[in-house]
Amino acid sequence: MGLYRSVRAVTEASGTGPIDWDAVAEASKAGTDPGTLEVGPGEREGYATDVRDARDRVREVSGFEFDLPDTIEIINRHHWIDNNIETFRRVMAPLEDRVGMFPSAARVINTSSMTVALSFLARNVLGQYDPLLLADGDGADDHALYFVYPNVRRVADSLEADSDRFRRWIAFHEVTHAAEFGAAPWLPDHLESRMEAAVDRLAEGDIDRVTLGELDTTMTAVEGYAELLMDRAFDEEYQDLRAEIERRRRGRGPIQKLIRRALGLGMKRRQYERGKDFFDAVVDARGIEFAGRVWERPANLPSDDELDDPSAWIRRMDDMQ
Repeated sequence: MGLYRSVRAVTEASGTGPIDWDAVAEASKAGTDPGTLEVGPGEREGYATDVRDARDRVREVSGFEFDLPDTIEIINRHHWIDNNIETFRRVMAPLEDRVGMFPSAARVINTSSMTVALSFLARNVLGQYDPLLLADGDGADDHALYFVYPNVRRVADSLEADSDRFRRWIAFHEVTHAAEFGAAPWLPDHLESRMEAAVDRLAEGDIDRVTLGELDTTMTAVEGYAELLMDRAFDEEYQDLRAEIERRRRGRGPIQKLIRRALGLGMKRRQYERGKDFFDAVVDARGIEFAGRVWERPANLPSDDELDDPSAWIRRMDDMQ
C-alpha cells in the first residue's frame, strides 16, 4: 500500500509550479518506513550526554565559544522529511517564481525526482546540523540539530559497532558543525545566498559554474574543518568506524550508487578528504587557532586554488593582518 500511495501521490501532482511539494511530502513518506522511535530513558539521556560532552570537548579544542541549538531532537524518517521539505521548497523557490506554468507531465517528472531524493536521504541521514534551517525564513529556528534514530540504530547494527560508541561519534560530528556555524554567524546566509543564486541562473537556463564552485569550496572548508575537530575532540580512535562505513558504501547496489552520484554524495566524500588535508597542513604550519581564522569573514574562505596550496592561504591571511 505504501508504494501504491507513493506512486499515486506523484502521478496526481498538481498546481502551477514545476514541483508539487505537497505531493513530494506525501509520496516520500508513503514510500519510506518511518522507523521506530522506541527510545529508552537511558538511551535518550545518552544522546543528551554525548551532545554536552561533545560541546565541551569541541570548545576546548577549537577555542570557539558557541551555543548548541535550543532544539535537539531524536526523530524518525518521516520527521526528517517534514523538517527538510520546507528548506528544499525555499531554496527552489526561484525556479518556481521564474518558470511559472509547467506542463503536467514535466511537473510529474520533477515531483518524482524530488520524491526519490528525499526518500533516499531520509533512509540514510544519521544526524543533521543544517545551516539552511538556520537562515532567514519561516520556521528557520526549528529543528536545528537532530538525530534520525532508526537510521543510527540500523547502521550501527549493520557495522556490528557498539551502539553507544557509534551514537557518540555521530553526536561529536554534528557538534563540530555547530561550532563552525557558531563561530561564523554569517555562514548560513552566505550558503543560502550562493545556492539561491545558482538556482536563479538555472531557472534562466544557464549553469552558474562560478557560484557552484564557490559553494563547493565553502562546503569543502566546512567539512574539512569538522574532520579536523573530530580528530582532536573525539575521545578515542575512530578510524575503524570510518573504515567500516567506507566498506559499506562500496558494497552498495548499482541503483543506490546511481542515486548517490545524482545527489552529489560522492562529492561530499571528496570535500571531507580535500578539506581535511588543507586544514591539517595549516595546523601543522601555524596551529589550530590560526586555522580558525577561516570563520572570521567570508573573505577568509580559501579559494579553490588555495585548497591545494595551503601556504598560499596562510600568506594571504598574514597579509590581511
